[in-house]
Amino acid sequence: MNAKERMKIQRQPMPEQDPRVRARNFDEVPYGYTAELAKKEALRCLNCPKPFCVEGCPVEIDIPAFINLIAGGDFVGAAKKIKEKNALPAICGRVCPQEIQCEQRCVRGKKGEPVAIGRLERFAADYERSQGEVEIPETAKPTGKKVAIVGSGPAGLTVAGDLVKLGHDVTIFEALHKPGGVLVYGIPEFRLPKDIVASEIDYLKRMGVKIETSFVIGKTSTIDELFEEGFDAVFLGVGAGLPVFMGIPGENLNGVYSANEYLTRANLMKAYLFPEYDTPIVKGKNVAVIGGGNVAMDSARTALRLGADNVYLVYRRSEKEMPARLEEIHHAKEEGINFQLLTNPKRYIGDDKGWVVGMECLRMELGEPDDSGRRRPVPIEGSEFVLDVDTVVVAIGTRANPLVKSTTPGLELNKRGYIVA
Repeated sequence: MNAKERMKIQRQPMPEQDPRVRARNFDEVPYGYTAELAKKEALRCLNCPKPFCVEGCPVEIDIPAFINLIAGGDFVGAAKKIKEKNALPAICGRVCPQEIQCEQRCVRGKKGEPVAIGRLERFAADYERSQGEVEIPETAKPTGKKVAIVGSGPAGLTVAGDLVKLGHDVTIFEALHKPGGVLVYGIPEFRLPKDIVASEIDYLKRMGVKIETSFVIGKTSTIDELFEEGFDAVFLGVGAGLPVFMGIPGENLNGVYSANEYLTRANLMKAYLFPEYDTPIVKGKNVAVIGGGNVAMDSARTALRLGADNVYLVYRRSEKEMPARLEEIHHAKEEGINFQLLTNPKRYIGDDKGWVVGMECLRMELGEPDDSGRRRPVPIEGSEFVLDVDTVVVAIGTRANPLVKSTTPGLELNKRGYIVA
């Protein structure tokens, strides 16, 4: 097939649950490509002499090569080609922001829509797993070097997969009782099923990665103590798990959550599986979620699935400035999330029992761009109004937990409290 013929093929939509059905269940929203759809989408690739998509991939997967294998029907071969660079394809195919990475650099995107690289990666990984054809790759001879990896989130798992292939003795230390980090406590089941994460982690274990859970660095052992125990290197992939609040009146009212706690209760502690799991979580009927990123979308869509009648997504800028993935915004709208844009909370209102019952907000307008490049929200005087809510989830960002720094002398941090590499 020549380039002209390939250009005529339109991007293939991925089948997914009906919004009216999925808004009340925690099953994964997209069903994934069928083999026929995957092959058709793969044929859209132009096999560029200089594949800019590879430059856009953080781990430099040979994207044209695995897509060509899919086009030719060698789905397992495609998965193996991806795994030469990435040990977590089923995860990355679902939650990696391809639209600002590989797909943004796709030449086809200049005159239409880019090749659906992420969806094809997901398809190859899912096919390999469903057919029981996951093979453990050869690893280099043991180097005799021991590496400790602190944190089992995306960074820790990726580093573990790379280092174990090089022949190093790798141990991951995870603070929670299950490995996966934000992949299990933060991202909901309907976006990233827990069995997918478990399968990818099992693949790493079979490669030789060891994992210790309920191990809090800074409490169970310090970084210096890990070195004393014989580790030659320590990789810190602790994430940013410290919640950020706005500092407005009423934040201590019952029913006001950080997104970290809310999503951890819903996901890792399995509140979404009630009554099989009876995890305490406020199942509000009128829920406000503050923020405009992926975590805010996850929180809002989770609240809807937990039984909310009304879910308000309150964001101080316009939709254009939202940092969330376009797909997540689209899905949230389809499911009925009420977007309150150019709106900012001013205070939370409580009843005489200490529970939140309302949220006073201000309307905003956009001024000049700030340091982020986005237009700065400016309050409109006299525009106050009250939203009747019984639950609030604050999803305006996170910071690094100070525990590692406080127990590791000499660790250099930047002004945001993150470790300087």
